[in-house]
Amino acid sequence: MPTQIEHAEAFRARHRRGPPLLLPNAWDGASARIFAAQGFEAIATTSAGLAWALGYADGEKAPWDEVVAATARIVRAARGPVTADIEAGYAETPSALAAHIAEIIRAGAVGVNLEDGAPGDPTRLLEIEAAADRIRAARGAATNAGVPIVINARIDLFLASRGRDLTRFDEAVARGRAYLAAGADCVFPIGLSAPDAIARLVASLAAPVNVMALPHGPSLAELEHIGVARVSTASGIAAASLDATLRIARELRTTGRFDTLAASLTYPEIQKLFA
Repeated sequence: MPTQIEHAEAFRARHRRGPPLLLPNAWDGASARIFAAQGFEAIATTSAGLAWALGYADGEKAPWDEVVAATARIVRAARGPVTADIEAGYAETPSALAAHIAEIIRAGAVGVNLEDGAPGDPTRLLEIEAAADRIRAARGAATNAGVPIVINARIDLFLASRGRDLTRFDEAVARGRAYLAAGADCVFPIGLSAPDAIARLVASLAAPVNVMALPHGPSLAELEHIGVARVSTASGIAAASLDATLRIARELRTTGRFDTLAASLTYPEIQKLFA
């Protein structure tokens, strides 16, 4: 099996060549194993789905040690490169963040998502230099660990407007450039969904850009055409799985029938995934 360093190097190189890297976001070992069996090159975690699976709300509500342990289980099941969504790093200071980066690397991750929202208050953005300092700390921790992780720097400017308000586009470019200079490898303007705006950002940064896959949004081919390097599903698959569970639960409670328990994926097939 490739080593963690080899996985990290291959994952890093994949951001710079080929079609967009499509990352499904796992929330537990079973979902990671399904994605791996389908041949995805790498797997990401979803902070929301992972927190829900642990019994907590999203937004750094799950205890950090449980997040690290769950990430390690996903890495074991994936048997390939895994990048971890660690939100704002569960850390108030750059030094505390560096310690958490070291822990998530020890769990087997070869990349991290790092938000620029304030720790404990994601509705408030950090100043650009403060956010860049945290990326520098994360990069330093990875260097000390000897694992060249991919740092995916998330820009949260467009979340509230769901990408419709582009008046802060110039600030997004400034943030992206600062984060890349501080050691980030990829920029994630979450909430930015208009293809022309994404294309402008890609051109302005001249660096790998991650976007979120959206129902009825641009296809993978369209995103490749405008220069996107990486596409992730975020919490979408976890939410769809919970939606299916809710529909089954409602039928059980309201009809007394069990028709929705019929599954195309059989018990032996699921067992075989873990052989």
